[in-house]
Amino acid sequence: MEEPVGRVVGSEDATPMVFRVGVGPGGWLQLDDVVVTERTVPGLGEVSLSGLVTEIRAVHEGARFGSDVFLIADGVLPAQVFETAEVMTTRVEPELYVPPLPGTPVRRATGAERDTALFFDRMPARLPIGLGRDGEPLYANLEFLDGTRGAHVNISGISGVATKTSYATFLLYSLFASGVLGAEAVNTKALIFNVKGEDLLFLDQPNRRLTDDDRERYAKLGLPAAPFPSVAVYAPPRRQDPNAGPDVSSRAGSVHAFYWTLEDFCAGQLLPFVFADAEDERQQYTMVVHHLTAKLARDGKAVGDDGAWSIDGEVLRTYEDLVDFVVERVSDDETAFEWAGRAVGMGTINAFVRRLLSSRARLAPLVRADVARRPHHAITTSDAQVTVVDLHNLHDRAQRFVVGVTLQRAFEDKERRGSPRPLTFVVLDELNKYAPREGTSPIKEILLDVAERGRSLGMILVGAQQTASEVERRIIANSALRVAGRLDAAEANRPDYGFLPDAHRRRATIAKPGTMFVSQPEIPVPLVADFPFPAWATRPSETSTALTHVEPATDAEFDDL
Repeated sequence: MEEPVGRVVGSEDATPMVFRVGVGPGGWLQLDDVVVTERTVPGLGEVSLSGLVTEIRAVHEGARFGSDVFLIADGVLPAQVFETAEVMTTRVEPELYVPPLPGTPVRRATGAERDTALFFDRMPARLPIGLGRDGEPLYANLEFLDGTRGAHVNISGISGVATKTSYATFLLYSLFASGVLGAEAVNTKALIFNVKGEDLLFLDQPNRRLTDDDRERYAKLGLPAAPFPSVAVYAPPRRQDPNAGPDVSSRAGSVHAFYWTLEDFCAGQLLPFVFADAEDERQQYTMVVHHLTAKLARDGKAVGDDGAWSIDGEVLRTYEDLVDFVVERVSDDETAFEWAGRAVGMGTINAFVRRLLSSRARLAPLVRADVARRPHHAITTSDAQVTVVDLHNLHDRAQRFVVGVTLQRAFEDKERRGSPRPLTFVVLDELNKYAPREGTSPIKEILLDVAERGRSLGMILVGAQQTASEVERRIIANSALRVAGRLDAAEANRPDYGFLPDAHRRRATIAKPGTMFVSQPEIPVPLVADFPFPAWATRPSETSTALTHVEPATDAEFDDL
């Protein structure tokens, strides 16, 4: 048992939920320290109150004016430095909510007492989420992540500083490498959408900037300092490439070019995802979209082995062919009724045509039957534990199409299986773009399905965004783990961050890269976790094929992937 570090202050109110500790001579407390104190209740026995230090103040007792500090420093005015720490209660055992008595000794909680204070002793499966200020591991309850009692993770923070994607990949690595999933880890899958640069294309390669200190931090968490062992990478085809090679520049080999054949597009009824912007749903031409989608699937058939589609006597082999065919049918007075639907005016048809024509250049490389069908042209999570889908070279509209179609296929696959196991984790950044608070779209509807029904199906969303205030509320509300990195001061004051106490909100505006504020249902106060530098390469210069001279990792390297 630790020696007392101070005593409960008697000059200010002490409550069962918040109390203050006067730090004793020669002692000290820092933010996020875990402390414990006891009091005896007559006839009921001893009650233990544990909590986290959320604020610390130091004052000169005896000073009346601000300028007295100079007299005290010169020894002219007698005064004493006194430090008080504010403690937010995390646990009371047994549950007798009585305040600690003034003058009661307070000590740091270590070992089993720390586990009790932070509810780690009640977690049947503990997932390492980082290290505390005391250098000891912090955990999340897996039952609030795997669907048993809750699911989903939401991460907020400033782009380039908050390390949102870095933390998302760390959580995945912890899931796969910590042993918390047991035998299920082998079949558990992760689907990651890479939207910024090519930083996530090297998850299977060791990071050459990793230091011995970083390896020690992994060891404290019970994790090997190693890259992901099983990774498949998909990238869109290169433009104007007749061979449809993957459009990547920094990763050589082991990259599959993904695309959809005309058969996939028409039979799979994917046309609505061409109109996946929220503003599309506010237009009347969505009636035309859904009518055409059904007609293309109903009246057409596959031709040959490469995924071409035959309809109304014409064979379609490219997306341009499809667009021209549809535009001709809906624009012709004789066929417009059949192809555009009933009671649709020419103004609506023209708006649809303009929007469809604008997609030709964006989606042409992604929807095609002009190359020989390949075994790996379709995105699948069955070939590796972690599947990375690279989107960074695609236009925003093409990104929406890929995300929407891929999520729909993954969700439908989980529905067909009818079992939540094995789990599938989906990592998606820029949630504010795909599931904005206002409006609706096919992608937003899928994400809402994942957020509300994914728990029972074993599909877990790990979403990230700069501003949670711009994301659909139901998606945020269904996330059992809420995480914040560095926050903009104005954003931090929004009600969407009500899970952060005032002191944590202020700290979040100056948090260093690699520091995350993690809120989970069982613990009433967010845990401040530092996670180690990635053990996998996050840029080409960190791979084994980079130049031999390697600078050690710094905080600046913890940029938002």
